[in-house]
Amino acid sequence: MVEILYEDNHLIAVYKKSSDLAQGDKTGDISLDSEVKKYLARKYNKPGDVYLGVAHRLDRPVSGVLLYTRTSKSLERLNEIFRTRQVKKVYYAIVKEQPPEAEATISHFLKKNEKQNKSYVYDNEVKGSKEASLTYRIKGRSERYYLLEVELHTGRHHQIRAQLAKIGCPIKGDLKYGFPRSNDDGSISLFARSLEFIHPVKKEPVVITAHFPEGDIWSHFVDSIK
Repeated sequence: MVEILYEDNHLIAVYKKSSDLAQGDKTGDISLDSEVKKYLARKYNKPGDVYLGVAHRLDRPVSGVLLYTRTSKSLERLNEIFRTRQVKKVYYAIVKEQPPEAEATISHFLKKNEKQNKSYVYDNEVKGSKEASLTYRIKGRSERYYLLEVELHTGRHHQIRAQLAKIGCPIKGDLKYGFPRSNDDGSISLFARSLEFIHPVKKEPVVITAHFPEGDIWSHFVDSIK
């Protein structure tokens, strides 16, 4: 069952669980975009193939807000909004190691390795790399972990995962970027909390917020965020 967070004639945002595949791929697994299309077809009694534009993506083991568009016009405009960095994107990450500072903006250069589906982080620009910037803040702590609020300033491949690992803080469960153990459910402890932007058609402010993932470790930190 698709969980709708926001819907109008132009956009639709849904809650993505860490097990959901955002868009169909070579695995052949059922994808969330196909489920959203079925939902729209049923709700609006639409025959044939339903249009759904992919405005942004979340890695499969990540949960949170996932935004699609319902028209090609809104996709074109929303792509421009993302490209020109007019979207406030807030994430939460759980890490084991304490970051170097309680709050900091960090910038690196990321280069994607297609074969490995992994991004490598450099302090200086290298051929094929792209600049990546984010701001993190420590928002809570437990006996073993720290909760970080992350605001993305760019939208690079695996950006949060790679940059936090670079400063010695790989995300809990993220084996690809150096965390020593996987999470039991195959997720990584990274959550897309909210998107904030001006609507591409209505020109009104839009804020879309997702509830926190279920599980003991997230429930421990929820009070830190309210």
